[in-house]
Amino acid sequence: MSDKTYHVLFVCTHNSARSIMAEGILNSLGHGRFRGFSAGSHPGPSVHPFALKALAALRMPADGYRSKDWSEFARAGAPELDFVFTVCDKAAGEVCPVWPGQPMTAHWGVADPALFEGTDEEKDKVFRDTAMVLKRRIELMLALPLASLDRMAIQREVREIGRR
Repeated sequence: MSDKTYHVLFVCTHNSARSIMAEGILNSLGHGRFRGFSAGSHPGPSVHPFALKALAALRMPADGYRSKDWSEFARAGAPELDFVFTVCDKAAGEVCPVWPGQPMTAHWGVADPALFEGTDEEKDKVFRDTAMVLKRRIELMLALPLASLDRMAIQREVREIGRR
């Protein structure tokens, strides 16, 4: 087994909900083998409180997050990325920065729970459902035998995960 720590960046437009939840989930489930980050093409002023509630409902850390601009991960000194996953359709269609490390990329689009209008109870459910979709995809990625797959096979597998 490799001692490599894989760096994964989750990108969406505002970096306030989906990408934040994915970052938290990966950091909780990755057990140091994976390090998750998140960023947005047009980051919002703050993290959505229902995203933090969804992480807490999964018994994952729900503090210390902030909305970040994706340029933070394209500058000198940024972590060398192994994977970049877009989690919203809008970000997937934008021209991304050049990421250090020539990361593999895939689109793991999930509907934006922040756009849902309803009661707080209904919002909680929509955010929890979104977190569960992301959690399942992350679990599938974590189960990949990365050390025994070549780059093309890994790329194919992570793209397929986004279709599930």
